[in-house]
Amino acid sequence: MSTAGEAIFDSVRRLVIGTFLACALIAASASAATAQGVIPTDKGPVRGVETPTVNKYLGIPYAAPPVGGLRWQPPQPLERWQGPRDATQFGNHCPQSASPFGTESTTEDCLYLNVFTPNGKVAQDNNGKTKLKKAKRLPVLVWLHGGALVVGESDDYDPARLVEKGAVVVTLNYRLGFLGFFAHPALSAESPDQSSGNYGLMDQQAALRWVQRNIRKFGGDRDNVTIFGESAGGLSVHAHLASPLSAGLFDRAIVQSGAYNPGEPSLADAESRGLALAHNMGCGENQTEACLRSLPVGTVLENQPELPGAIGPNLDGQVLPQSINGSLESGQFNRVPVIEGSNHDEFTIFGKLFIEDMFPPLPPSFYGLAIGVFTSTVGLHADPAAIEALYPLGSQTIPQALSKIATDAIFACPARRASQALSKFTPTFAYEFNDPNAPQRFVPPAQFPYGAYHAAEIQYLFDLPNPLNAPALNGDQQALADTMVRYWTQFARAGDPNASGAPQWPAYTAANDLFLSLEPPTPVVESGFAADHKCAFWDAQ
Repeated sequence: MSTAGEAIFDSVRRLVIGTFLACALIAASASAATAQGVIPTDKGPVRGVETPTVNKYLGIPYAAPPVGGLRWQPPQPLERWQGPRDATQFGNHCPQSASPFGTESTTEDCLYLNVFTPNGKVAQDNNGKTKLKKAKRLPVLVWLHGGALVVGESDDYDPARLVEKGAVVVTLNYRLGFLGFFAHPALSAESPDQSSGNYGLMDQQAALRWVQRNIRKFGGDRDNVTIFGESAGGLSVHAHLASPLSAGLFDRAIVQSGAYNPGEPSLADAESRGLALAHNMGCGENQTEACLRSLPVGTVLENQPELPGAIGPNLDGQVLPQSINGSLESGQFNRVPVIEGSNHDEFTIFGKLFIEDMFPPLPPSFYGLAIGVFTSTVGLHADPAAIEALYPLGSQTIPQALSKIATDAIFACPARRASQALSKFTPTFAYEFNDPNAPQRFVPPAQFPYGAYHAAEIQYLFDLPNPLNAPALNGDQQALADTMVRYWTQFARAGDPNASGAPQWPAYTAANDLFLSLEPPTPVVESGFAADHKCAFWDAQ
C-alpha cells in the first residue's frame, strides 16, 4: 500500500474508532434511563423506560377520556391503539386548583396509570439477599393518592423503595372534586341504575380491573393485589372494602389516615345538594344533563369547597349500598387482611392552613368560644365545655390545642374503631406513625410543632417532591423507613407484615388493643393509644 493509501486508511480507522467510542460514551451516559422493551396490554402495546433498579411504564390510559358526553358518566372502555404507545411520561392530572398537595389542572382527559416493576437483576426480597427472577410473579401494590378527593396526582409518588423489595407498584389518577363526586337528579335519571355521584370511586375500580387484565404482562400477580392509600386514598380503600363492585379486585388493603369520614349522605341528599350547586354554577332553572356538561371546568372548580371532607361519595345503592362504617361494623365487606393506621398529630397541618393562617391570633380567654365554633364547623357533636375540661389550653396556642382535639376526634379514635370492627372478621394490624420530628414537606413552619402530622409517613415509603427543601431523613428515620417498607411489602406478599429482621407486629384485637408505634429508629408495640387520644370520650359521642 502506498504511503498516501496508508494515511487514508489510518484516518478512516481513527474515525471509526472515535465514532465507536463516542457512541459508547453516549450509551453509558444514558444508562440511567434507557428505552425499555415493549409490553402488550389489552388495548395496545406500550414502551416504557428502564433505570438501573426500576422499569417504568407511565401515562397508560385505563379508560376513555371522561370529556364531553362522558363527563359525569361511569368510566368507559378505551379504543385500541396501533403500534407501541410512548409510556415514558406521566399523563395529565385531573382538574384541580393549585395547592400544596397538587398541581393546577383543567384537563378532564386524565384517567391514566403508571406501572413500576423491578429490574430483575437487582431487586431483592425482604431478607435482603435473594435476587428475584424476572419470571417470578410479584405481589402488586396499587396506590390511591390522597388530597381530600379534591387535589392530588399519581406522579408525586416515586415507589422505587417498594419496587426494589420485589413488588410491582401501580399509581393512578382518578376524577376529583365535583367532577368525580357530583350527584344530580338529571344525571341519575339517565343512568341505568338511577344513581350518580361516585365517579371517582368507579375510576379506581376501572383501574383495578385494568390491573386484573394486564398486570401479568408486567410481571405482577393478579391474584395478589394490595390496595393502599393515604387520607382520601385511605378513605377510598375503606370504600372498596365496603363496595360489592370491588369484590375480587384486590386481596389485601392498607389504610393510612383514612378513617376520618363521619358518614356518607344518601343519594337523595347528595342530589338535593347538587341542585343547589348547579344553580350556583349557572344552570339556574335549566338543570339538564346538557347544561351540566356544558359548564366550563373553571366554573366547576370555583364552586368547590376548600375544607377537607366537604366532598365525598354518597350511598348510591350500587358502588356503596350502605355506609362504610356500617359495612365494616356488620361484617358486610370484602374480607381481606387489613393494615389500619393513623398519625399521632394528624390535624396540625390543617391547624396551620385553616386556623392559624386564616384567623388573627386569639387570646387564651377565647379558647372556649373557639372550641364551640370549631367543633360546629367540622361536625363534632360534643359539649364544648366538656371538651375544654378534657383538653385544657395550658401553654399551647389555640390552633395547636384545636389540632389536638381534632386529631383525636376525627382521625385517631375513628381509626381505632375501624380496627375494632375489622378485626372481628379479618386479620387486622393497627399502627400509629409516631415520629415527632418528621420533615415537613408540604407547608411552611407553624407557630407550633407539627409533630407526626397528616401525610408525614408517606415520605418513609415513597420518594416525594421537595419544593420546601425539607431535610432528608436522618439515620434513625431512614432505619424506620426501611422497616416500614419491609412491613408494607411483606404484607403485600403474605397478608401479614411480619418479616425477618423487623420487630414483631401483633395482630390487633379489641381485647388486646395493641398498636405498633412506628417511631424511629425501631417500632415498638404500645397499649396506651386509647388513653392518649381520649377515645372513651369520643367513642361515647
